[in-house]
Amino acid sequence: MKDVYARLKEDFRLRGLSDRSRKAYLGAVRQLERHTRRPPDELGDEEVRGYFLHLIDVRRVSPSTVNQHLYAIKFLYRVTLKRELPCLATIRPKRRRKLPVVLSVEEVRSVLKQLRVAKIRTCMTVIYSCGLRLLEGTHLSAVAIDSDRMLLRVESGKGDKDRYVPLPSRTLRLLRDYWRTDRPRVLDQLPARSCDALFPAGTADGVVGPTSVQRAMKLAVAECGIKKSASVHTLRHSYATHLLERGVPLPVIQELLGHRSVRTTLLYTHLTEPSICRVRETIDELMGDL
Repeated sequence: MKDVYARLKEDFRLRGLSDRSRKAYLGAVRQLERHTRRPPDELGDEEVRGYFLHLIDVRRVSPSTVNQHLYAIKFLYRVTLKRELPCLATIRPKRRRKLPVVLSVEEVRSVLKQLRVAKIRTCMTVIYSCGLRLLEGTHLSAVAIDSDRMLLRVESGKGDKDRYVPLPSRTLRLLRDYWRTDRPRVLDQLPARSCDALFPAGTADGVVGPTSVQRAMKLAVAECGIKKSASVHTLRHSYATHLLERGVPLPVIQELLGHRSVRTTLLYTHLTEPSICRVRETIDELMGDL
């Protein structure tokens, strides 16, 4: 039989897995091999079962990490090796349902103003004002901007889906200012000048690294004195919540965010200020005579 990793990579292509999923699945399978010190095609049910117990009891990884390893190893045995392991039907890590952190409009403005590097500030402004995921924002190219229709084309989002989102006029002006003044200075420091990335950098894929953006966000939040545990993804949560607070219908927000199910978008109904205020007012009335 062909090398198991070579066949696994072929199956990735046949199933159309995204680059991110391929990397995660391959890493999980390699971790299984390192732990057991045996090739994965030679392992039995008890050894795979023991590996998951190790993840849960010894490494104490999160349920989402257990699930990621489970999806990868299921793919390996069911798709590539054509084997069924009973333990894979048993593993059901309970996931905690966490409410996302949301910044107020004023807090978002404070954080964005605190960012000193123009490339990072512009990138994060686009992420907030268009409701993007981190990698969707860092990998934007100039051709994604449709200034005539005032739309931004997001390519290969989660699930390898494309979508259009409204491009605010203020964001377009910021992008044009950045393109004229700061982006040329960035390109001057790079060996390749033909890059059409909006936010180029000297990284392997030629765009600003997500770690750099996350680090800048963390620093800006701390400098603003905000005590919330906010990340770059918090800007996306804040975008959705702010739209909902201003009356944008939930199905529209679902499309803008690229959610497959409206149930994912329903989470933001718990976070809007008007709904919380209505509940607070009702409780105040109930408590009035107590």
